Amino acid sequence: MAPDESREQGVEFGSLDDDLADEEYPMSKADVLERYGDRELELEDGTQTLREVLEPLGETTFDSADDVRQSVVGMVSDEAIGRKKYSDRGGQGDEDDGSAESA
Repeated sequence: MAPDESREQGVEFGSLDDDLADEEYPMSKADVLERYGDRELELEDGTQTLREVLEPLGETTFDSADDVRQSVVGMVSDEAIGRKKYSDRGGQGDEDDGSAESA
């Protein structure tokens, strides 16, 4: 497992990760934000509160802590991304001539 288990795809959840895991689900977005909305998420180039990230979602209910984390990862701004348009998955690297293959 990764050395920092509370980091997921550029988002550092910190102690919020454990707090979410200790909750009982299902849990509405309103309840999550009431309890944890002011908690900060560390991103590659800054921070955002949980409220800032999840507020744009419509009314929703989370079925698990993982469901909350996945919603955060899906909604977080570009600040969570390190180098834009960079992938460490190999492939074209520095030899990219702009003719990328479609997946």
